[in-house]
Amino acid sequence: MPRLGVIGWPVAHSRSPAMHNAALAELGMQGWRYQRLPVPPALFEQTTRALGTAGFRGVNVTIPHKRGALALASCASVAASAIGAANTLSFAEDGAIAAENTDAPGLLAALGLPVTGMRALVLGAGGSARAAVWALREAGASEVLVWNRTAAHGEALAREFEIRFVARAVSSDLLVNCTSVGLIPSASVEDQLNQLGLTFDEIGGYAHVVDLAYSSHSTALLTAARAHHAHAVDGLEVLLAQGALSFELWTGRRAPRETMRRAARAD
Repeated sequence: MPRLGVIGWPVAHSRSPAMHNAALAELGMQGWRYQRLPVPPALFEQTTRALGTAGFRGVNVTIPHKRGALALASCASVAASAIGAANTLSFAEDGAIAAENTDAPGLLAALGLPVTGMRALVLGAGGSARAAVWALREAGASEVLVWNRTAAHGEALAREFEIRFVARAVSSDLLVNCTSVGLIPSASVEDQLNQLGLTFDEIGGYAHVVDLAYSSHSTALLTAARAHHAHAVDGLEVLLAQGALSFELWTGRRAPRETMRRAARAD
């Protein structure tokens, strides 16, 4: 029975199983199954290397394993290598593991508009932030800035991608949150925004806001963005876009995006 999954720590919140299993059912792919794989960092490499022999065709990779996923792969796409992180692994019968990054094109597809000439601020310095920085830079953003609560990590990412680290959030055309803030809602909108180095009023300085975090309710960042009438894109749209690309890579079938969107939002 062909198996697919999402590997991360934590991963209980993931909507990917609902989304992918709905797609498999829609296409009549009986016997295929997509599941959650909660794996702590200490067990990631050992577990991932065993997945191919356990019947897995591929897995999506989420926090905190995206850089580790690239490191253990036998081969990697140009994008995954340039980004330095992978969110999609494919397993061959001979034991080879191929790494891809669908986060980058998924972000641009979910945003739905050209970023050429835009000034963009990316929050975070992990695997998703790396993909966002690379995607925006390659798509023609006039300037890409990065902010991170741990300045050393943000500065290192900025040096690697030849962009600018900022010690505090600054007004830009586009704001992309690649941190986990908002994944588990805190007590208030103010608390969540403070964790991102922002205030409610400062959100008015962004015309477009993308939040990769998602929960059963709107995140504080998107709540503030909508209050300021910004173009707001939630994490489920990004999840859908990158997930559809992964699905097509593994199955060779066109992903039924509307079916996947309904399942992700209903889960």
